[in-house]
Amino acid sequence: MDAVEVLRAGALTTVQDLGRPGWAHLGVPRSGALDPAALRLANRLVGNPEQAAGLEITLNGCALRPTRATTVAITGAEVAVHVGERPGDTGRPLSVPAGAVLRIGPARRGVRSWLAVAGGIDVPPVLGSRSTDTLSGLGPPPLRDGGRLPLGQPFGEPAPVDLTLGTAPPPELHLTVRLGPRDDWFTPTALDRLLGTPYTVSPVSNRVGARLAGPPLPRAVAGELPSEGIVLGAVQVPADGQPLIFLADHPTTGGYPVIGVVTDVTPLAQARPGTTVRFHGPQR
Repeated sequence: MDAVEVLRAGALTTVQDLGRPGWAHLGVPRSGALDPAALRLANRLVGNPEQAAGLEITLNGCALRPTRATTVAITGAEVAVHVGERPGDTGRPLSVPAGAVLRIGPARRGVRSWLAVAGGIDVPPVLGSRSTDTLSGLGPPPLRDGGRLPLGQPFGEPAPVDLTLGTAPPPELHLTVRLGPRDDWFTPTALDRLLGTPYTVSPVSNRVGARLAGPPLPRAVAGELPSEGIVLGAVQVPADGQPLIFLADHPTTGGYPVIGVVTDVTPLAQARPGTTVRFHGPQR
């Protein structure tokens, strides 16, 4: 079977497609690419359907070797790419001969890259998705050195483009948040701080959630909250008062109060530790 051999997996490289959102009503986490638009673009560049599975590569790159000649595309973070000894570009289709080594370097700006391969990564789907969920363990495990990933048959010709231009991640993110469902568990000071002071992305952030550091959010209700459902973008506040924004691999239930919900978490996919985050209401 045609495959991609994993020579170096990097810190965290996972198989991702567009996730399994149709199972949310049964408590199954969504997972999927943290930036779906970046994965869709990579798939279009190599002639795949937008929902085909690719790789999400975090921070320090990876090295791969296909057993057949193929076409790949890399989107997302600013990285150096080499096919054998030949340099390549992100944001365009790249031809990779059979047995050639594809090296994707560390992210110079941003955090995550998305790699599409003609035919897609053909691991078995679980609950309608090939995505790795790092919290629940659904889907294939994260890549390991020496592993192999099966390739599907190519769907069509690569896109007839020379280059697509990416955008650099901004040094400061402005996220729209809708208050609730438990904003009444917090003091007016907490709400003022959430909407009026900057926070920074913590180094312990991952695909489960973006942990923030800044002024703590004091609670008005000191009692315990029974576990309840959590949605993508929920801003939960643990006992230390520091907000946590849940991302694609978030849990299905939680016991800490949710002060609000971020309407679009995509910008956090490329947010490095230390990135400034400011919240504002939907009226702005």
